[in-house]
Amino acid sequence: MNDSTRNPELHVYEEQRNDFIDVATGFGVFFAILLVIGVIATAASLMMK
Repeated sequence: MNDSTRNPELHVYEEQRNDFIDVATGFGVFFAILLVIGVIATAASLMMK
C-alpha cells in the first residue's frame, strides 16, 4: 500500500483556508446579532415605561 495516502502533510488542499479570518468573521457576525437584539430589547423596554 502507498504510504503517501496516509500522510496528512502530503495532502494538497483544494482551496486555501484562513482559519483566523473564519473565526474572526464568526465572532463579528455573532456580536452584531447580539448587539441588534440588545438594541431592540432596550428600545422596547424604554417604550414600555
